[in-house]
Amino acid sequence: MQVDDRRSKLLEVIRRKGFASLPDLAGEMQVSESTVRRDLDRLEENGAAKRTHGGVFYTGSSPNLPHFDIRQSLSLQKKKEIAQAAAELIDDGDSILLDGGTTTYELAQLLVGRHVHVVTNSLPVANLFASAAESDLVLIGGYILHRTGVAVGPTAAQMLADLRVRRAMLSVASVAEGGFFNNNLLIVEAERAMMRAADEVIVLADSTKFGHQSLAQLCELSEVDKIVSDHELADHWRATFEQAGGEAIIAAPFPSAAKSESLA
Repeated sequence: MQVDDRRSKLLEVIRRKGFASLPDLAGEMQVSESTVRRDLDRLEENGAAKRTHGGVFYTGSSPNLPHFDIRQSLSLQKKKEIAQAAAELIDDGDSILLDGGTTTYELAQLLVGRHVHVVTNSLPVANLFASAAESDLVLIGGYILHRTGVAVGPTAAQMLADLRVRRAMLSVASVAEGGFFNNNLLIVEAERAMMRAADEVIVLADSTKFGHQSLAQLCELSEVDKIVSDHELADHWRATFEQAGGEAIIAAPFPSAAKSESLA
């Protein structure tokens, strides 16, 4: 079997399992553990997998859900930059709420293997942490939206009302002078419950989401403690949010992105 074919098959095994141990992978692939280690080195470089104590997690492309198929291809570089900046705001031992947005999914991938307490209503996010021995996971239940894989409704709201976390990391569809917005009333209801459960509310939103409104208002600008956006966010929006009493954090572009801009 060619090296590329073997690595593709290895990645598919990890994707299917979500988590796998080194001996299991060697047995299924019928190769030595040293070969698996070399292949995992390359998969980690590509961001498709992440090793931790006892095995390896799948951290590759997004779940096969309509929401991710449409959204994750949009501004993907910006989402990854924002996720990196947001990950730096989280301390080991933190309790965090993660919603089902595509940018928060990018953040979740960076947190796999860290000592954090994760609460989420997102099945894709929960799957990343389901076998992570370093993390504690609480999955919020309720009615599952098939496009996004998130739980919403009265059951989700009741579970969230009984919890308290240090930080809620939320995604939104748009940001305007009137506040933060999303496109689904049920998601907005769940995210409001998340906000009430958190000591600090942080919104992750790339610069393309600023300047327009969506179907339902999540909250006023003043109700969010921090926003994390990319370096293309206009100064006007940064100043507007800070005037509302929050802190705007601008993610640094990845070196490849910065180099491309300098050559443009």
